[in-house]
Amino acid sequence: MNSEPAKVTDSNFNEMVNKRSLALIDCWAPWCGPCLALAPIIEELTNEYAGKILVGKLNVDDNPKTAECFQIFTIPTMLIMKDGNEVDRIVGLVPKKYIEAVLRRQLG
Repeated sequence: MNSEPAKVTDSNFNEMVNKRSLALIDCWAPWCGPCLALAPIIEELTNEYAGKILVGKLNVDDNPKTAECFQIFTIPTMLIMKDGNEVDRIVGLVPKKYIEAVLRRQLG
């Protein structure tokens, strides 16, 4: 499978996080070095968790409403959304194993 993370925007955010019971939303910007370093990990997670969770990317420069609503002050920030509500967040460039541990905890 070679799928890409879903493109999340201000206008489709609620629809996207309600699509699956669990969603990982990567809040990023194209000028952010750590965000670009995280991108391959996000793509791997998209493929590995296909059918289990929604993995999406939200460009904070293009979608300031959502970034402000969730008080995204540092990027990358990954929002973990369960049934449409934020249940966890990961801030900064972290190893894939750390992200997977958070996801496993939410998957039960």
